[in-house]
Amino acid sequence: MTNASASPAAGRARPRVGWKVGSLPGFGPTLGVTLTYLSLIVLIPLAGLVLKTAELSWSDFWRTISGPRALATYRISFGGALIAAVINAVLGFIVAWTLARYKFRGKGLVDALVDLPLALPTAVAGIALTAIYSKNGWLGSHLEPHGIHIAFAPAGVIVAMIFVGLPFVVRTVQPVILDLDSQIEEAAAVLGATRAQAFRKVIFPPLIPSLMTGFALAFARGVGEYGSIVFISGNKPMETEIVPLLIVTKLEQYDYTGATALAVVMLSGSFLLLMLINVLQAWSRKGRHG
Repeated sequence: MTNASASPAAGRARPRVGWKVGSLPGFGPTLGVTLTYLSLIVLIPLAGLVLKTAELSWSDFWRTISGPRALATYRISFGGALIAAVINAVLGFIVAWTLARYKFRGKGLVDALVDLPLALPTAVAGIALTAIYSKNGWLGSHLEPHGIHIAFAPAGVIVAMIFVGLPFVVRTVQPVILDLDSQIEEAAAVLGATRAQAFRKVIFPPLIPSLMTGFALAFARGVGEYGSIVFISGNKPMETEIVPLLIVTKLEQYDYTGATALAVVMLSGSFLLLMLINVLQAWSRKGRHG
């Protein structure tokens, strides 16, 4: 009789041996799908790229990636992306600060415009920028008489990279600004700090990791940009030609190994940028929660 009238807790199902209490089921299948998907979409194509490049001897590989035309494209792609990322870091910070700290009419529209380069096809962006900055464009017609050439010049490459990279800085820095504790600023003011001192010593230091992350993301986006640049740059070899365009040119010439050699250089640069971004993001999380 005592066994039949046992407490309800005795009839509760016990967790299976080997199962972690509180863990979600399905880890094995989901991990398998994840690894299979990443292998098919990312790892296998990249491995094929490296294997194709292995058909070249080391001397041929080095000759391909270090030729005068290749070096010129590196300067345009990486140099332009660096300049664009610096400009975006400054202007993007101002935009993020304005959207996070102030209320004004049309704020929702401005906030939506920040994301427009992410949704707009790059070819459309290139055509629009070319129409504006060309000799007969709205802005180009006023800049050309003063000797300022944007379209079909290196400056056009930088403008296109700024256009596509701005959202990465704004969307990286804006949430951090929103999370800042306003009481810290009030405490600095009570202690006698001016607005400039409070910004320089209290507000800005926690924003540096996220700003550096946005800078790295904008730089990576600029290096890999193709669609908008090919319209506004004019694609002049040794002047405005970028690395992705040189890869396409080699493919059109059936120089597949040469194209893959340049692609491996871009792949290596992308891996380094990815590692840098991950380090900066970890630093940003540590700064926000540490």
